[in-house]
Amino acid sequence: MDFQIAAILTVDGIANGAIYVLIALGTVLIFSVTRVMFVPFGDIAAFAALTLAMLQMGRLPGTVLLVAVLAAIALAMELFHLWRHGKLAQTPRAVLNYAILPCLPAAVAWLLEGVSLPLGGQMLLALALVIPIAPLLDRIAFQPLADASALVLLIVAVAVHFAISGLALLFFGPEGFRTEPISRAVFDFGGVIVSAQTILMVLAAAAFSGLLYLYFEKTIAGKALRATAVNRVGARLVGIRPQRTGTIAYLLASVLGGVSGLLIGPVATLYYDSGFLIGLKAFVGAVVGGLMSYPLTAVGAIAVGILESFASFWSSTLKETIVFAALIPVLIWRSLVSAHHEEEEEEIS
Repeated sequence: MDFQIAAILTVDGIANGAIYVLIALGTVLIFSVTRVMFVPFGDIAAFAALTLAMLQMGRLPGTVLLVAVLAAIALAMELFHLWRHGKLAQTPRAVLNYAILPCLPAAVAWLLEGVSLPLGGQMLLALALVIPIAPLLDRIAFQPLADASALVLLIVAVAVHFAISGLALLFFGPEGFRTEPISRAVFDFGGVIVSAQTILMVLAAAAFSGLLYLYFEKTIAGKALRATAVNRVGARLVGIRPQRTGTIAYLLASVLGGVSGLLIGPVATLYYDSGFLIGLKAFVGAVVGGLMSYPLTAVGAIAVGILESFASFWSSTLKETIVFAALIPVLIWRSLVSAHHEEEEEEIS
């Protein structure tokens, strides 16, 4: 391996890592606020790419039906909850949040079926279609179990993943799809060819990471999310509603997952079950950050992308094994760090 090959692999790894950064940040965001390890997160990215592929082929994506069904179930559950607690006066807000807003993009997609939209319009419509999926799943599957143990929530998340993956097979079929790239331009940096799509992936990861930082540091809603992540009981005592902050967390994470899917679609062939592997690799990066540190999570996700790139060069058949085997030393390191912190806390007390 010479320097040029190493540089090419590094660039490719950083591009893949940029996708993992977005998904890993969303995973940490949801887990820190709700204690839910949202296993279907990678499926959100796959749905975004496959939805865009359907729109580019002039077909109505199955995401429209999925959102409509999820919205109907979520609305029925919310209305039953309001009736049970004598809060039917909040019905208009429930209809707005769980029926009108989620189904509005689906209605637009249905009305524009067969209409040739520009690439930007297709991407915005695909993103708008997948954004409601995670908040609706939260209302249906996780909010009723908000006080359950983390293990129960994890089991439910795995079940939701298999359900979503099965529906993706039903909607999109077993064949893989690639979407049209945002730009076909290429640049030569000292013999290393870098596509404009790769640059956009890295810039998007950096931009959304910066926006997430500003949101947490400069906005009241962001500080409420941080407070809920630190102490749910304390946040509730000062007037912060964990249920509402959880919904915001799922909404923000859906944006990150949707954008990652739109960016990875032109550079990789995605299938109905591709999201699971993408989510697992992002999870390795999230573990590096201890499922709480956003900067360490971003660094870990980039490292996973670079490791995957070099592993595919050394042994393409074992690249997945190499990447996931890296989780073992990371877990050992995290356990040692956590034990050290616990010892310090005991000495202080």
